[in-house]
Amino acid sequence: MEVKREKLGPGGADALRVRQLNSRQLLRGGELEGPTPSAHLEGADFERYVEESVMTTTLDKAVAWARSNSFFPATFGLACCAIEMMSIVAARVDVARFGFEAFRASPRQADLLILSGRVSIKMAPIVRRIYDQMLEPKWAISMGACCSSMGVFNNYALVPADKFMPIDVHVPGCPPRPEALMHGVLKLRKMVQDEPDQGWRERYEARGTEEVLDAQQMREQAKAATLAEQEAQAAAARAAMAITAGGDADMQDASGA
Repeated sequence: MEVKREKLGPGGADALRVRQLNSRQLLRGGELEGPTPSAHLEGADFERYVEESVMTTTLDKAVAWARSNSFFPATFGLACCAIEMMSIVAARVDVARFGFEAFRASPRQADLLILSGRVSIKMAPIVRRIYDQMLEPKWAISMGACCSSMGVFNNYALVPADKFMPIDVHVPGCPPRPEALMHGVLKLRKMVQDEPDQGWRERYEARGTEEVLDAQQMREQAKAATLAEQEAQAAAARAAMAITAGGDADMQDASGA
């Protein structure tokens, strides 16, 4: 298959036929079959043919294009989101259209980790070990609300994924549909190709509106919080002492009576 970039203009079918014959002649290096004389391309015709038929790029972009179209996800599931992850290889979503269907059972052969489900504190070191054993370069997708923000299981037993490993794309939902996961994978593909979609700050020209605290302000706020906590503890201690003293006085009155 040949991809050609052509300029719009007059010509029609005859001009297209002439260009096809000229291109064929250039590739064959000899005369055309039959009595038609040779049609060698020269000058502006040759420059136009090269411009239409040759595409140039850099090695980094070519490697990124190859990587972004051949992810090898790890066969790894944590909870109910894994069922949605499994269904992306079925006919409805058909992730094979983009070259991502080859799930690998070993982290040594995978470069994409999809955290599909909640992560407990006991499971976090194991997940991190699997991530460390994967090939470089590697990427990670946090699938579902439980993995991203602990979701409905917001308690001491769970931990968000980005607290113990780097996450490239978060896919919201409980659980997210297979189409949502596929959307996240395509977002990751654009990130690997170094053409990420704009975030809401870029879309709405909100860069520069972030409320960022410098080190001095952070130290002052931390000092104020510490003082407030100490005062609250002192007040609680005074209240406890007052209650204890009142109770002792009541006991003495009762014993005297």
